Amino acid sequence: MIWLTWRQFRGSAAMMAALLVVLATTLALTGPGLASDYSAGIAACTQDNTCDRFYDRFLGGHDTSFMALTLVVLLLPALAGLFWGAPLITRELEAGTHLMVWNQSITRGRWLAVKLGLMGLTAVAFAGLCGLMVTWWSDPLDKSAAEDLALMAPLVFGARGIAPMGYAAFAFVLGVTVGMLVRRTLPAMALTLAVFAAIQLAMPLLVRPHLMTPVTSTFELSKMNLDGIGISRDQGGHVEVRLNAAVPDHAGAWVLSSDLVDPSGRLIAGPEPGIGIVQVSTTSGPCAPSSAGMGACPAEINRLGYRQKATYQPLERFWPFQWIESGIYALLTLGLTWLSFWWIRRRLS
Repeated sequence: MIWLTWRQFRGSAAMMAALLVVLATTLALTGPGLASDYSAGIAACTQDNTCDRFYDRFLGGHDTSFMALTLVVLLLPALAGLFWGAPLITRELEAGTHLMVWNQSITRGRWLAVKLGLMGLTAVAFAGLCGLMVTWWSDPLDKSAAEDLALMAPLVFGARGIAPMGYAAFAFVLGVTVGMLVRRTLPAMALTLAVFAAIQLAMPLLVRPHLMTPVTSTFELSKMNLDGIGISRDQGGHVEVRLNAAVPDHAGAWVLSSDLVDPSGRLIAGPEPGIGIVQVSTTSGPCAPSSAGMGACPAEINRLGYRQKATYQPLERFWPFQWIESGIYALLTLGLTWLSFWWIRRRLS
């Protein structure tokens, strides 16, 4: 049974292995140079305090490779479910070859176990290797990334560490289960893609922010959390403070909310999230447009007691989140596996 399954599967497995070898070779050849450029840049920029500009240049010079590799890792689990999982059983059902196997000494449970074990473990191994290789190669870029592409950011988090292994296992077994229920290859592939995409969107939006209790703190305004200051046209010349998705002294944190609060701690409602209207004179003083481009205005706003109130998940929680989320997907995978065995023994004929 293992030999038969391998013969059916070896072509696609060999193609995927060849692509991984090409990827590994490319990353191995370019990774040391990338790390060396990063180390040299850090050593130079720390002498004159220009590391912010270095980070922007360094990431900007490799942003295409950064995003391309991230997308490859994100898409790999979906492809495993779409092209390996969904057709695995439906192809047999449509051709009727499953009946020939079942009429011999092979039980339904063993037949399914071999297929799930051989192909599923291969899919998990490929996704895991790809994710860990990209994590290693991207380490200098992850350290340089701005807040919207930091390591804890939803787009990047799912393409790093061990999470891709959990995604691949779930996507593959999801495809197998949907194929059993639908019994048609193309509808099963479409439904697998839709369900997997929905869960992948729900996880960072609804589940991941609450895997551990977020940290809520207040911070003074600085260049780290301040996106800009301008004169508000709608509030009689008051100052409009625009905050970004970052918090001081916590580089790489995943900021869930960032708002401006007044000295009493009340949230200041602005025209949109992250923007607050501060009641400070704009006719004279540090926040006047003629006062050296309002460069001293943040210090004046801090003196008046206005603060950023942010809720965030710190970067130190990256690996705990990786293990917790992988565990959630492992439990979902086990549940779908149980359903597959129950369905093939009780309902499938």
